[in-house]
Amino acid sequence: MTDAALEAAEVTAAAVVDRLTARGWTVAVAESLTGGLVVAALIAIPGASASVRGAVVAYATPLKHTLLGVDAALLEAEGAVHPEVARQMAEGVRRAAAVDGIPADVGIATTGVAGPTAQDGRPVGTVHIAVATPDGILVRSPALSGTRPQIRAEATRSALSLALEALR
Repeated sequence: MTDAALEAAEVTAAAVVDRLTARGWTVAVAESLTGGLVVAALIAIPGASASVRGAVVAYATPLKHTLLGVDAALLEAEGAVHPEVARQMAEGVRRAAAVDGIPADVGIATTGVAGPTAQDGRPVGTVHIAVATPDGILVRSPALSGTRPQIRAEATRSALSLALEALR
């Protein structure tokens, strides 16, 4: 990640872990374009083990269906880069990270196009992020620009910021 985005992600991740811990909540992460960067930022925080259950990197489109339960017809019709796919990934990772039948309290999901070429007709920088909690689901679609590493770093920071917003 870029230095500035890394620093911002670390600060935001610490705040997310603090809020999760204060609520006694757990989190699970489903990542595509960020490839594990979101969960890595969370588990870098001391004490994260109290709330971070785990993550799924569903980089291949079929895994979004088989591991996270994203609707196959949606994936066929829209491709993997779509706001509804992000929403279903966030809900699906909560279920996938269930312990004794109890889902994770929070699911964070990222999907998008980091480049260098477009995917499924979506331009580079198209990103969809979702955060699912017992209180509802937030979905954001920031239009990002830059190099592949810059887009991935900014998507990571954006996902953590949305999680922080959802935990307010």
